[in-house]
Amino acid sequence: MRKAVCPGSFDPVTNGHLDIISRAASLFDEVTVAVLINKKKSSLFTVAERIEMLQAATADHSNVVVDSFHGLLVDFCQERQISAIVKGLRAISDFDYELQMAQMNHGLTGVETLFVSTNPLYSYLSSSLVKEVATYGGDVRGLLPDEVLTRMNAKLAESAGGSA
Repeated sequence: MRKAVCPGSFDPVTNGHLDIISRAASLFDEVTVAVLINKKKSSLFTVAERIEMLQAATADHSNVVVDSFHGLLVDFCQERQISAIVKGLRAISDFDYELQMAQMNHGLTGVETLFVSTNPLYSYLSSSLVKEVATYGGDVRGLLPDEVLTRMNAKLAESAGGSA
């Protein structure tokens, strides 16, 4: 069985993420979407909320599972016999960092990294940018699944109400 992982923080999951996940799902027998647990980083959504949103957003792909990890991604891959990491690249600036990471991962365990060029519709899209625009009242419809948009707007309203 050909297995791959699509790692990320997914805070929140965007349509750009879903495009990469969907494309990976068409190439591999099983794709694990791995949500990074990073306790040092402040997130809008909890890991459990991100997993729940990803499960809903990928429900139409029977070969996609959602999980979480902390530590080294290659350890997660080895524990699950995953031989490939699939990463989306938006711009040349992504490539420099991702290439170094891919080479390190391959050197550590032999896991391969496959780079998928992002659909031009999503080349500018990042979770951080979506959150920032939404925080200031910008319209981010169409950039993330409707359910995620609803949940993000509720979280942002809750945060704004709590800090006023």
